[in-house]
Amino acid sequence: MKKKKPIFPLSAMMLCILTSGIWGLTGCGSREKTEESTSVQETSPAEPETEESQIEQQETVSETESEAEEEPYVSPIDFGALWEINPDVIGWIKVEGTNIDYPILFGPDNEKYLHTDLEGNTTTAGSIFLDCDDQPDFSSFHNVLYGHHMKNGSMFKDVVYYKEQDFFDTHKEILLYTPEREIRLKPLAALYTSADPIRRKTFFRSWRSFKSYVKAMTEDALASAAPECPIGRLYSLVTCSYEFDNARTILYAYEVGEGAGSADGADGEGWSSGTEHGGTDGERIDMESWERYWAAKEKTYRKRVAPHPALLPEV
Repeated sequence: MKKKKPIFPLSAMMLCILTSGIWGLTGCGSREKTEESTSVQETSPAEPETEESQIEQQETVSETESEAEEEPYVSPIDFGALWEINPDVIGWIKVEGTNIDYPILFGPDNEKYLHTDLEGNTTTAGSIFLDCDDQPDFSSFHNVLYGHHMKNGSMFKDVVYYKEQDFFDTHKEILLYTPEREIRLKPLAALYTSADPIRRKTFFRSWRSFKSYVKAMTEDALASAAPECPIGRLYSLVTCSYEFDNARTILYAYEVGEGAGSADGADGEGWSSGTEHGGTDGERIDMESWERYWAAKEKTYRKRVAPHPALLPEV
């Protein structure tokens, strides 16, 4: 009887081939699956943001915006150097296209800087100064600035040219610099008038009273322009004029941009800025509160009110 040949080698070989094929298929399938999984992850849309993530993003944006908004104002005027010369300096006025480019001083009365310059020297040209009844931070609703009318073109001589409409229309940029902010003004009206005390009124009983005052003071203007925004704060640039004895030329201007005072609402019953007037920026003051404020101030105001300073004749 013939012995049967063992089948182990053949079976082992087939098992190896089969196992190898299975390993190959398994490896290829794993790679394909991995690539497919990666492709799906790359192309699948992002999961919708949760409310918490949206809030975090909003907070991040708000913080970034706050940091940008909180950048401190840096004045182009070196007030530190000016204060070493004279601590009464409160600002600087510059009118584009004119010779008006001077520091503004504020004294205890309207006489001190009529004949005194920045260094404290006696001079006919004096200084540009703010009315003593105003607030030195220009928060009053009517800020009155005085300057001499000089033959050499200095100080407020160029203010008289605003009575010509062509000059008025081409010299619109008036800037006031303070240590805290930049104040932009636009010309409203220019005229000549008498040195009547009403021209330097700084206190008002109500918003309606202020509006009426602006209208009355500018109705006889020789040159004017419609305001670009509601007038919440008025400025006067005052100098000598020669239409008659003791005449004055006044350029009325109003504040524009951020920080400009304005009425709170169309009913004219409140104010929205000016801490001098009994409230903080953005706070409405009702008529009853305003009347109480005025009653406390009126006696003092009436005692202090006086004609415009007797500015020297043109020299």
